[in-house]
Amino acid sequence: MSKVIRWGIIGCGDVTEVKSGPAYQQTKGFSISAVMRRNPAKVADYAKRHKIPKYYTNADDLINDAEVDAVYIATPPDSHKLYALKVAEAGKICCIEKPMAPSYNDCVLITKAFADKKLPLFVAYYRRTLPRFLKVKEWIDKGLIGEPNHISWVFSKPANATDLSGAYNWRTDAQIAPGGYFDDLASHGLDFFNYILGNITAANGIAINKYNFYSAKDNIAASWLHPNGVVGSGTWCFGSKEAQDEVTIYGSKGRIEFSIFQLKPFQLITDAHTEINEIAHPKHIQQYHVEAMRDQLSDLGMHPCNGVEGAHTAWVMDQILAD
Repeated sequence: MSKVIRWGIIGCGDVTEVKSGPAYQQTKGFSISAVMRRNPAKVADYAKRHKIPKYYTNADDLINDAEVDAVYIATPPDSHKLYALKVAEAGKICCIEKPMAPSYNDCVLITKAFADKKLPLFVAYYRRTLPRFLKVKEWIDKGLIGEPNHISWVFSKPANATDLSGAYNWRTDAQIAPGGYFDDLASHGLDFFNYILGNITAANGIAINKYNFYSAKDNIAASWLHPNGVVGSGTWCFGSKEAQDEVTIYGSKGRIEFSIFQLKPFQLITDAHTEINEIAHPKHIQQYHVEAMRDQLSDLGMHPCNGVEGAHTAWVMDQILAD
């Protein structure tokens, strides 16, 4: 790159500590010049620990900083539209954490704002860049299971201590995340399914609050349709006794079994052979996603998840959660 792109982070919380923040610092051609968090003590501590020169408690100050070329929005999703529209107005590159926004309509407004100004907009669906998951795409693209015809995802997790205590958690606040943990977690898988099987063209679902631990939904079932007649089904339960995370893609010649979150081996199973994928994640799980942004901004390739793709995943989520 002819110049280093200087990033600012809005919302330097847990996700930026290991998963994402260090990836921006370690990617050649990128640096972090400023961070923002409303809590003065916490943002000062973050900047000191990560050796970032400037910090703010007001997002507008970071967005309008002349030494910030691009902004990574890592706040809860209900504020994504507010900050993203300001970043677009300032004429800067942007990456938004997933889910892109609480509703598809908000995602459309964000995407249009960046398109109108011809600005790059990325969404942090980083599984599209992880070698572990790209192996699944490779197996499908090579036709190793023949013609895909059905994908199934069964996911469940027990309620955690915060759920049981009734303490506030934005991830289960229906005003911020209508589907609760479904919004935060299922979006990863559904976005990846869009990537490997083609964008979902129809979806519907049933969503209820079964356990009443919080205001958001906690028990969801869905069905959907990919191009070429690939049908999908999924169930997500956030109050079960045991954790489960099992995806199976069935094809005319075999099947693929893998998990979205659990680190158990991925398997390709056909009549001819069984192949196991045990590729590890990088230390900073967004590393390849960040490098893919750098490559696009350097005219060396295209990042696999722009605003349009992120918005489409939001559309699928909306369809599943619709009354």
